[in-house]
Amino acid sequence: MLLVYFLLILMIILWSFSFIVVDIAIEFIPPLSIALYRFIIASIVFLIMDIYLFLRRKKETSPTKNKKEDINYTKEDWVIILFASFTGVSFFFLAQYSAIQLIGPSLPALFICLLAPVIITILSLIFFKEKLSALKVIGFIIATTGAFFLVTGGDVATLSPDSPLFFGYLFALMTPLLWAIYSTLTKKLTKDNNKSSISIIKYIAYLGTIELVIFVLINGEFIIFLENFLNPILFLCALYLGLGCYVLGYYIWQTSQKDMKSSKVASFLYIEPFITLLFSFLLKRSETIVLWNIIGGVIVLFAVLLINYK
Repeated sequence: MLLVYFLLILMIILWSFSFIVVDIAIEFIPPLSIALYRFIIASIVFLIMDIYLFLRRKKETSPTKNKKEDINYTKEDWVIILFASFTGVSFFFLAQYSAIQLIGPSLPALFICLLAPVIITILSLIFFKEKLSALKVIGFIIATTGAFFLVTGGDVATLSPDSPLFFGYLFALMTPLLWAIYSTLTKKLTKDNNKSSISIIKYIAYLGTIELVIFVLINGEFIIFLENFLNPILFLCALYLGLGCYVLGYYIWQTSQKDMKSSKVASFLYIEPFITLLFSFLLKRSETIVLWNIIGGVIVLFAVLLINYK
């Protein structure tokens, strides 16, 4: 169990620092290109794993050990995976990386880690018929109050279209909604059948990479992407994001849920934005965060814990 806790702490540190890594990478190429580079790395890693497992199965002689991965997905499964790839990869990382570019790394981290659990809970109430207790109602009321301060920083004018930070906040607000939809879709996929979570993540990465290639081409960024492809700083950023945060991070996430309750695993996410904020201050990254954003984040954190209390 001690090893599981160590791996979860490693995962949170990896994911927390990813916002800073993106903030660095944006100095060289646009957000879409960073997302594409990240998922090219992730897809290559998954492809290498697939080739290795295929060759390993070819060498196995025992019928009990020569089991192929169950890939008998229905048409409905593939539709869900496709939508999940848009909400969890292409649209999600476009919104998140654009937000980081416009308002710095810490606020997007606060938004996704603290607001997404609230939205996920609401969607679970709707689609999975989970019960709504009085404690959850109180939690939602508190979360709404905290979200106001988290999002606006105590100044409603921040959300005005005339505000210089408007689009940054708009993109940041999109990320928890997109992640909540993605989480609900993948939960439905794993709940309704026995498909491997790792295989689902792999196919989502493959589809997300294809989508990002199309988006980069449409946005006219492909030449910029190719010109910077061999940039050593960008390569290290993409390697960290693709291999460290996606492949390794998600692997830890999936395996830890076998040894611990999902609620306990999810609770580690609540400290992620505050570690990001610490990294940001230590490395002196540009920020637009104010005290009321942090106070709002703490209120939402308390509300999330209250909503998930059993």
